[in-house]
This record gives sequence, C-alpha cells and structure tokens, in this order.
Amino acid sequence: MSSSTYSQFVNHVRDIHRAQAIESVLEWDQETCMPRRGAAERAEQLALIAGIVHDRRTSDEFGGMIQRLAGSDAAGQDHVAATNIREMKRQYERAVRIPRQLVQELARTVALAKGAWVEAKRDSDFAKFAPHVERLLDLKRQVADLVGWGEERYDALMDEYEPGATSAAIQRVFDQLRAELVPFIQSLGRAPRQPDRSLLARHCPQAAQAELSRRFAAAIGFNFDAGRIDVSAHPFCSGTSPHDVRLTTRYREDYFPSALFGTLHEAGHGMYEQGLDPAHVGTPMGWAVSLGIHESQSLMWENMVGRSRPFWEHFYPDLQTAFPAMKDVPLDAFYFAVNAVTPSFIRVEADEATYNLHIVLRFGLERQMIAGTLAVRDIPDAWNAGMRDLLGVTPTSDAVGCLQDIHWSQGTFGYFPTYALGKLYAAQFFAAARRAMPDLDGTFRRGDFGPLLDWLRSNIHRHGQRYRAHELVKVVTGAELSHRPFMDYLAGKFRPLYGI
Repeated sequence: MSSSTYSQFVNHVRDIHRAQAIESVLEWDQETCMPRRGAAERAEQLALIAGIVHDRRTSDEFGGMIQRLAGSDAAGQDHVAATNIREMKRQYERAVRIPRQLVQELARTVALAKGAWVEAKRDSDFAKFAPHVERLLDLKRQVADLVGWGEERYDALMDEYEPGATSAAIQRVFDQLRAELVPFIQSLGRAPRQPDRSLLARHCPQAAQAELSRRFAAAIGFNFDAGRIDVSAHPFCSGTSPHDVRLTTRYREDYFPSALFGTLHEAGHGMYEQGLDPAHVGTPMGWAVSLGIHESQSLMWENMVGRSRPFWEHFYPDLQTAFPAMKDVPLDAFYFAVNAVTPSFIRVEADEATYNLHIVLRFGLERQMIAGTLAVRDIPDAWNAGMRDLLGVTPTSDAVGCLQDIHWSQGTFGYFPTYALGKLYAAQFFAAARRAMPDLDGTFRRGDFGPLLDWLRSNIHRHGQRYRAHELVKVVTGAELSHRPFMDYLAGKFRPLYGI
C-alpha cells in the first residue's frame, strides 16, 4: 500500500466529514434556534452542502484512490487502514449510483418538510404534512432503485443505517420478540400490584428540570466542555467530533420524566460520540458502528442505569430537593412509577417493555409505504389500527399518533428498526458488563458511573467501525444477537416489581 496514496485518501475522507459537519451544524441550528421564516433559505444552503458532499464522495479522484488501496495489502496488515478503506469503498459504491441532482433535491425537500411537520403536529393535522411525505417517499424509492436491492426495496434504505440488515432477518427477530413480549405485558397488566403514575404529573418548573437534567447528564459522564444541551421539538443528539457534541431535550412542567429520562437518553448518545477515538476523527475508525449500536448506548443509560433502583437510591434526595412537589413521595412509590408498564401513545415516553411494539408498528408501516401498498392518505387510519392491535390503545389525535415522530420529515425511512435492535444490543451488552463488573449496582449507589463508561469505551466506543454490528455483539458478548437477554432483563426487573 502506498503511504502517500493512503494519506491523500485519509485527507479526502476528512474533508468529506468536515463538509458533513457543516451540514450537521446547520441542521442543529434549524431545530433549535433558527427563525421560522428562515426555512426556505436554509433548504437551499443544505442542498448546496449536500451537493458538495456528494461531489467529494463520488469524484473520479476518490474512486481511483479507493480502487488502488482496495487492491493493496492493507487489509492483512493494518486494521485501521483496512476499516477505513472498506467502509469508504462501501459508501463510494452506494453514493456513485445516486445523481447529484437527486441528493440536492432530497436535502431541499427534507429542510422544507421539517417545518411542515412542526406545523402539522402543532395543529394535529396530518393532511398538512401528507404532500411532503408523498414527495419524500418518491425520492427515497428512487434512491433505493438506484442503489439496488434484492428481496425488498426497503432493505436498500435500511442498509444506510444498519449495514447488512435485511427486512426478512429483522422480521424474524421481531416475530420472536413479539410472541413473548405481548403476553408478558398482559401479565403485568393483570398483576396484583400496580404503580401510581399520577404522582409523576405533579407540577415541576422547567428551570428546575433543566438544572437537574444537566446535573444527571454530567454525573453519568457527559462532558459539557465538549458538549451542550438545548431545547427542540423532538430530542436528538448531533455532533461534529468528540469535542463538539450537542444534545437537545424538551420539557413538560406537568410530566418531568419526559425531560429527565430524555436527557439521559441523549447523553448516552453523546457519550458514545465523545468516546470515539479522537485520533481517528473524520474517518470510519472514528465513527459509530451503526444506529442500532448507537441506540444501545442511549437506551442503556436511560433505562438500565437511569431507571434502576441503585441510581435512584443515590439521586432521589436530589430530585426531592429540586422538586418540592415530590417531597412526600416515598422512593419505592417513585421507583415503581417511573418503571410502570402501561401501553401509551408516545414512543419516546414509552416504558421499556412496550417500547419495541411501537417500533414493530413503524417497521411494518414503512415497509408498506416504500412498497407502495399503503397510500399516504391512509397512514393515520393504519397507524391507529396498528396501535389498537399491538398495544390496545387508539391515539386521540394525529399529534399523538402518526405525527409524533420527526423521522419521516427527515426522509429517514429505514431508521426505525434500529431502535428495537438497540434494545436488544443494550440488554446483551449490559449483561456482559455485569459479568465483568459484579458490583455494578454498588457503583451506581455510590454515584460512580465511571466503571460502566470505561467498560463501554474500551469494549465498544474505541473500535469505531472496525466491526459490523453483528460482529461487535459477538466480540463483546461472545454470542450472536438474541432477544433472550432482553426478555431475561425485563423478567428480572418487572416480575418482582409487579409481584408475579
């Protein structure tokens, strides 16, 4: 392998990353503080950046570098170079099939769709958003057809977020999970003990929520010298490097768990970004493995840590000080309430057990939407029917139904399955962490989350994209991905709580 060619290759890859970082900051600004009337010009700015990124990613010069390096001996001698070459070759071969004009039109359409989604959700009127969904579906079908697909067009889109995953394989896992999860949830609903969720609806001022949320994020390891937290309509994590990671959350003064657990969730994403090797910034060895693995980190910190009893044995006095309305609530009652298993409308506020059924719904709808077997005008009715079938509840409006998530306005069809995969990855990783650190609960009770974060950084974060997701799971846990650790985790936590 020519060292000069590889150096040129790395510089080129980092330039692509820098252009994408500019795009990321523009998108973050749009979601947090851009004036509403700036949407049209922002759409053109993002279209321009998308075109620049596409040009760099598909240039003949870059293709030539990849061809020369892919035929070298790098793969057998240097895992860093091999990873970078393999992953950029994959990206190049995908991107070169998509014309620049289509890339720019997608960026422009997404930028305008986001604003339309915000207004449609505010007014609980899917019809206002429907034309944007129609256009985005058309564009994403074009992308899938250009990229190429085997059994199902949806696979080509999902591969962007979870490389190597197929609809058929995920459906098999989801079917196994659903078969055990639905009766488990029903058994909890019939249990002799039930939580009082009403105590979580007490008034807690936004300012106090913001302060406590920030304290919790810092306590578990999010570095605010390399990050920040703001407010957006839909919480997210955005970053340009381990040194610039941006979280957002949202506040409800009548339901403080939305902000507290939402912040822990996004901080989990952020700590993954901050834990990537800074020596490899801008290259695949400094990027997260997949969105499913990314989601495993956020869900672990939100639920397996943040909703654990040891976490609250340490932090509950702080919460009662911050929220005087909670002074008379015993820890046992609070802990049960924040772990209540109750079918509900909103995915991002769903409990650990019912959450994956929200994803099963979206996965099925998206496959139909991309295949063209579900008309856009019929989405609200199909959504509501699916909620009744899977969770036994019917959304009372589009705002708490098919308009609740931002993803379709972003054109990210194929993204949703990664959330459920993240649950499964998280449970399997957390079980491995417990085996490695038997006193993990003790460290949480002491307010020490460093051992878990160090373990995650050593075993997951530092690898970048060296392994594909299915390989990483086996490397870290010694086993293939399975729904079993997740179901075992649920049973171990919720059966004692509910007295069954």
